[in-house]
Amino acid sequence: MSTTQSERLRELLEPLVASQGLDLEEIAVDSVGRRRVLSVVVDSDTGADLDRIADVSRALSAKLDETDAMGEGEYTLEVGTPGAERSLTQHRHYVRATDRLVRFQLHEGGELVARILAVDEDGLDLEVPGVKGRKPTTRRLPFGDIDKARVQVEFNRKDTKNTENTDHTDHTENTDNKTEEEEA
Repeated sequence: MSTTQSERLRELLEPLVASQGLDLEEIAVDSVGRRRVLSVVVDSDTGADLDRIADVSRALSAKLDETDAMGEGEYTLEVGTPGAERSLTQHRHYVRATDRLVRFQLHEGGELVARILAVDEDGLDLEVPGVKGRKPTTRRLPFGDIDKARVQVEFNRKDTKNTENTDHTDHTENTDNKTEEEEA
């Protein structure tokens, strides 16, 4: 996609996305066979559920239909959110990734995997996981030291926020007048 088309699409679509309370993160036009696919990635500080994505998709589709921004020919509009392993490129991305594990490529070379604890204008406060039974350590990382950053998927993470603040007891109804311990 040419820069001019990308800029025109961003100028056209960004106000509509913002009116839905979302941020326009990315626009890409790709050719798939004879068809073109316009992919629009949206997000917000609170996330984007399916209803919000559907609403913004309808608004974008209507706006694109009334303009010639996509030129002649058919295209498919795809609206979605960033993937699980999204790249962090803007300050708001780091804020949204607070409490997530991130792999950092550093300017000085090397790599760091750490959990974002806090974000301010100058950089990040991180928790670096302990190795071989050692306790985690904290570290300050200025934005200027970061070359690339990507959120990591965690399959086995124990969510400490939910286990501390939520009662996970199974409250199934017992009609036999026995306690759960007696049944076990």
